[in-house]
Amino acid sequence: MDIKLDPSQDDLPLMANTSHTLVKHYVLDLDVDFKSQIIEGTIVLFFESGSRFKKQSSSTEETCQSESNEACKFRMPEACHIPVTNTRTFSSKMGYNDFTVCGKGEKDTSGKDGNHDNREQASGISSSKYCCDTGNHESEDFLLVLDCCDLSVLKVEEVDVAAVPGIEKFTKSPKLTVVSEELRNQIIHELVTLPADRWREQLDYYARCSQAPGCGELLFDTDAWSLQIRKTGAQTASDFPHAIRIRYRTKPQGRSVTWTSDQSGRPCVYTMGSPINNRALFPCQEPPVAMSTWQATVRAAACFVVLMSGENSAKPTQLQEGCSSWHYYVTMPMPASTVTIAVGSWTEMKPETCSSHDLATERSFSPSEADFRYVGVCGHMEYPCRFQIASATTQEIIPHRVFAPVCLRGACQETLLRLIPPCLSAAHSVLGTHPFSRLDVLIVPANFPSLGMARPNKEKTGHVSDSGSSVIKHGLNPEKVFMQVHYLKGYFLLWFLAKRLGDDAYFSFLRKFVHTFHGQLILSQDFLQMLLENIPEEKRLDLSVENIFRDWLESSGIPQPLLRERQAGAECGLARQVSAEVAKWIRVNRRPRKRKRRETEEVFEKLLPDQLVLLLECLLERKTLNPRTLQSLERTYHLPEQDAEVRHRWCELIVKHRYTKAYKDVERFLQEDQAMGIYLYGELMLSEDAGQQQVARRCFKLTREQMDRSSAEVVAEMLF
Repeated sequence: MDIKLDPSQDDLPLMANTSHTLVKHYVLDLDVDFKSQIIEGTIVLFFESGSRFKKQSSSTEETCQSESNEACKFRMPEACHIPVTNTRTFSSKMGYNDFTVCGKGEKDTSGKDGNHDNREQASGISSSKYCCDTGNHESEDFLLVLDCCDLSVLKVEEVDVAAVPGIEKFTKSPKLTVVSEELRNQIIHELVTLPADRWREQLDYYARCSQAPGCGELLFDTDAWSLQIRKTGAQTASDFPHAIRIRYRTKPQGRSVTWTSDQSGRPCVYTMGSPINNRALFPCQEPPVAMSTWQATVRAAACFVVLMSGENSAKPTQLQEGCSSWHYYVTMPMPASTVTIAVGSWTEMKPETCSSHDLATERSFSPSEADFRYVGVCGHMEYPCRFQIASATTQEIIPHRVFAPVCLRGACQETLLRLIPPCLSAAHSVLGTHPFSRLDVLIVPANFPSLGMARPNKEKTGHVSDSGSSVIKHGLNPEKVFMQVHYLKGYFLLWFLAKRLGDDAYFSFLRKFVHTFHGQLILSQDFLQMLLENIPEEKRLDLSVENIFRDWLESSGIPQPLLRERQAGAECGLARQVSAEVAKWIRVNRRPRKRKRRETEEVFEKLLPDQLVLLLECLLERKTLNPRTLQSLERTYHLPEQDAEVRHRWCELIVKHRYTKAYKDVERFLQEDQAMGIYLYGELMLSEDAGQQQVARRCFKLTREQMDRSSAEVVAEMLF
């Protein structure tokens, strides 16, 4: 691919001023409407600011970047036209008496600004008092900056947490008489710093506070990549409200959510690891350093299942007829990019026999005050960690649920359900304690951008300003998502290190590494440094962090250490078996159409999927393969029925040798395996064969509307 890098378009801004204040918890309250393809509702953010910010000026200089020095205008929104109900009460079972609103609205038609649904702001404020000034004057208000894109922000207000019944327990006063900003912030400070064994109480009060009445609307504005919020008179992060509520709605074209259909043709929506992560799902702090917990209530039509990356196995609560509510939460602080949601007509796949032991396992291993025990010292910030629960450390298979489209029920029942338990057990045997108490597995739609999930997300990828804002270099370049060189090098580096240490020593190290760094942000240097410290001197030789970076990261091409190991790898038994099969196929390909009677038929061995991939890659190196050979290959190994990796190589053979009889397999792959199919589009177009180019354009026409934006942009550039 010819990648043209343009920093003004390719670099992804991280605008949040995380150096001044950090979000400690999010409470989301959302409605999913498939008719309008909009998710709307509120998010409440709970902040904690450091003492070092008390007299520090705002991040105005870094975040209000108007090249023409125009004023940044902060406006008070008009009365929100979405119904707001403040009379809900929070139940003691971690759920809500939710909105009775469900499945409403039309498609969003707001303009570029998107803040106020194209309505004029009668109360808009644009006086010089609120202009961004590059000078640091004592009269400036603190500017809170959140990462935000493709959202219509409708209202921002401070939350009166002091109005929550029983909240006085978080203050030094037995009765709240005079309520001030300082008192509200003190309440939030006490709430976010509760000890880990009071996590249930903490979640309960987060929810209660999120439903408290507002106590003043805040000035706000948006630009392409951020939401900027002020409160008049609040000059520091410490003075700024520590609990704010934002009412907003997503846009159908938002880049953090994909509205599509599942393999059964039923509507669904999901979030993906797109270049902009979750900032088009909710306003947040995107830099990974902003670790937070969250809880979410999501409402949708009763025919849909709502799945999230939460720690609890949520069940639906029926509200009004035809509408259900789902509640999830997370107690481990994690980056905002890890919040995921998928809503669709999924079917839960259950084993044919469900023993009472499985249910008991889920109950006994869920975190609670009763079984919370300190069995070691952790290096992360405090949270109810499973590594400190003695019984959890020996739990090989955590409770799990499997969801799939209706049409894949049979395949999941026959194959997937049997595979998950041994996979979980194997992960435990290698890495140790599972970090979460349960797991949901979802068969995602065909257009899920699987390679996009592997996007690098470094903590510091460019210059980091004093406010904490930075950029991810080339993070918005659509072609970067499909460049796999760094992933391949990473895989072979780990393979090289495992070979140098030996499997036993290497896996022992991995277990020690996970135990040491669980719950923390880590860099590659942390991993490599600890690995080298655990290598005996006689095996370390010339290995160092600097040498590894030089050979594997900073140098192009195949690293020299890998070249030296290549020959040894070719001598393993499985590889030798493939080489023998390749030789047989070469002989078959050389034979004339009419064979002599005395010639014996070749007998081909049964190969594993990985061996099939290697076999097809070896055959791809052959200049010519005749149609008879390709037809025999297809019949011998049932190639159209193999996994996606095998079928991808099979499609490459079809394209290379213009095997027209199997073009149907290429078309199927382009439609059912869209993320991997990106490369095939390139090969179809580079062939300069009119028939193949017609296949490419026909498939793209059928799938273009389903593709994620990056994939569609890359393919369109290839085709047109």
